[in-house]
Amino acid sequence: MKLPFLHQEVDVSTELRESNDILDNPDALQERIATDGYLLIRGLHDKDAIFTARRQIMEKLAAKGMIAPNTPLMDGIFNPNYPEPTSTGSMGNKELTQMPAFKAVVEGEPIMNFFKAFLGGDARTFDFKWLRTAGPQSGSPIHYDIVFMGRGTQNLYSCWTPFGDVSLDMGPIVLCLGSNLFEEVRATYGKSDVDRDLIEGHFSDKPLEIVEKFGGHWATTTFSAGDVIIFSMFLMHASLVNTSDKIRITADTRYQLAAEPIDERWVGEKPKGHYAWKQQGAQIESLEKSRQRWGI
Repeated sequence: MKLPFLHQEVDVSTELRESNDILDNPDALQERIATDGYLLIRGLHDKDAIFTARRQIMEKLAAKGMIAPNTPLMDGIFNPNYPEPTSTGSMGNKELTQMPAFKAVVEGEPIMNFFKAFLGGDARTFDFKWLRTAGPQSGSPIHYDIVFMGRGTQNLYSCWTPFGDVSLDMGPIVLCLGSNLFEEVRATYGKSDVDRDLIEGHFSDKPLEIVEKFGGHWATTTFSAGDVIIFSMFLMHASLVNTSDKIRITADTRYQLAAEPIDERWVGEKPKGHYAWKQQGAQIESLEKSRQRWGI
């Protein structure tokens, strides 16, 4: 079915392969993510834990005026009079990401035990958490995660966690299946670092171009509270546009072996984050110039 990206409507499959059948088989999980680029796991988290965190996040958003007056808090109906429908400052916001109920999900036993088994050793997560509270008409462009966090181990994984049910009209994550095998892109864009190279960060805002030039196809699904999708640093993804009247609450968190090198920008009591990219005065190379330089 046709679903909206930021600048195009594109045919998107609404079927992703679930991996609950091989949860107890780390070798099979490793083989699948190497092939598919992702693992969709239904019901990894307890729904009560998700909804406890959701309620606390919603209370913070309501206090800011983001929730429509006289509507049920847990429905997360966006206040159309709020001035920032697509940017809420939630990423890395300690007021939200350090709440015990939120951390109980993204650093709790279900996800940490999963990665310990999957990686074959003690796992750790970045201290910086990307919590997204995305209102109507928000969406994310197409990118690899590696260009934002690639200074440590390459054996690093992203986990996308919805804090509540996410229907297609709320703009869920969308994956370009097969893009983890785009060798030319991996060898050029995939070796970039936004703080070192001062590039735009995203690879394209034209999902049709990706498929026509490199292959693969776009896919997503609906998500229920408790589900997660885990994917490699080299899987092209974006988020669809939120065409609903609700706020989509999700978190992007990263996991790796504790014994392996870690990207220093995202750890510590006060992670420094992006210290050059998009900072005041930075001269960011345009996407067109980067693509021309890479020959792709």
